[in-house]
Amino acid sequence: MTALTNNQALGKHILMEAYDCEYDVLDDLRGIQSAMIEAAERTGATVVDVAFRKFEPYGVSGVVIISESHLAIHTWPEFGYAAIDLFTCGDKADPWKAFEYLSNYFKPKKITTMEIRRGSLVTTDNKNYVSIDSIRESVKGE
Repeated sequence: MTALTNNQALGKHILMEAYDCEYDVLDDLRGIQSAMIEAAERTGATVVDVAFRKFEPYGVSGVVIISESHLAIHTWPEFGYAAIDLFTCGDKADPWKAFEYLSNYFKPKKITTMEIRRGSLVTTDNKNYVSIDSIRESVKGE
């Protein structure tokens, strides 16, 4: 196994929230599926499987599984909202390219995003690191 330095992680996970999107765009199963596949391909990832579903009376959920992890979406057309996850591992795929493509596709009036570095194996420098032993001890003490 290759050791990671303090600034490295196994993957990048972008959480994307798109607000005030057009109803018809958020309720179009085929359009969303095509856009998510295109977004995955634009990252440089290898698409290995796809699963999408249209809900009644509205909404679409789906995932594009890539060798490097996944891209997923859940839409609420009635609220003009989409929650999108763009998770890629390794150095080959760039999830920000998917973010850019999907931002243009959905044309939200407002968008929020955050990047989470996944698999930061250098835990001593990770401020969010909590030992499982300390969790177990706190549960026992309650």
